Amino acid sequence: MKKIKLSKTSWLILSAGVFVFVLIGLGLTRSQQVQEQTTLDESLSMTEMRLEQLQVTHLQQQQIELQERLDDGKIELDEAKDLLRQTVLSVDVADEFFDIAASSDIDIINCSTTDIRTTNVAGVGCSSISIGASITGKSDDLIDFVINLNNGFITGTVETVSMNIQDSSDNDTRSSANLHMIIYSYEGA
Repeated sequence: MKKIKLSKTSWLILSAGVFVFVLIGLGLTRSQQVQEQTTLDESLSMTEMRLEQLQVTHLQQQQIELQERLDDGKIELDEAKDLLRQTVLSVDVADEFFDIAASSDIDIINCSTTDIRTTNVAGVGCSSISIGASITGKSDDLIDFVINLNNGFITGTVETVSMNIQDSSDNDTRSSANLHMIIYSYEGA
């Protein structure tokens, strides 16, 4: 094999051609990278903008929902306080108790009330009065009476009921019961 001899000028021209060819290749590669970088930057900024809008919109919507729930809760609290504001007076409670008994066709054998006390119910200062009673009547009427007590005293609750039910086919058979209930009244401002 023969070696080709090139003159210095030929070597310079050949080297310059290779150099230009490499520069063109590098230029094309760099141009593609710049275009990709521009496309990626635009995509990133669009995504960030969408994300910010989404987060802000979602957070604003969440804030509005939470504010509505808070407002509803305040309204319910005020309504509950208004229900509890009825004053507990021993005479008024006893009168209402006897009225409910009469409308339920129940006879009260014995009834007692406690003094009005200051109590704390779930962190809320309240006045309370307890009623204990022995009653007689038909079994169905006794049950209705307990239900009517819970409905008649919105801020009260029947704590215990002990019933002695007479099992008989006679409709005039009277059963008896002992019950204890507490009525609350809100004391706060």
